[in-house]
Amino acid sequence: MRPAGTPIGIALAQAAKATSAAFDDAMSRAGGSMPIWLILLALKTHQGANQRELASAVGIQGATLTHHLNGMESAGLVTRRRDPANRRVHIVELTGAGQDLFKRLAGVAREFDRRLRAGIGEDQLNGFTETLGRLERNLTAGG
Repeated sequence: MRPAGTPIGIALAQAAKATSAAFDDAMSRAGGSMPIWLILLALKTHQGANQRELASAVGIQGATLTHHLNGMESAGLVTRRRDPANRRVHIVELTGAGQDLFKRLAGVAREFDRRLRAGIGEDQLNGFTETLGRLERNLTAGG
């Protein structure tokens, strides 16, 4: 039996994929990427975070975070230093160049959000946000 329309999961996955690709492209044109933006944002909101805390805040595995941080450190965007209280832990901090990139990418993120919201009223956005929350709850809590 054929569904009457595109299943909601497929439509949502396609929209998420297109949105993610467009956002990453916008970030790339400004000298960043989605992972770099997420790390910079986490560092701005969790100042003095160690790598484990940062991985949790960004939602990526430790090895993947280390890969990104290596590149960001080589580019002069972040520094890592050992925590004096626990020498096995590295504290990650933004450099001046990292702060500058954060500001540039924040502008890109704001413009991207404005573009996504174009032509959609506040009531529609609120309803959409509620629907997304419901979809997530349907999957995580069994509905």
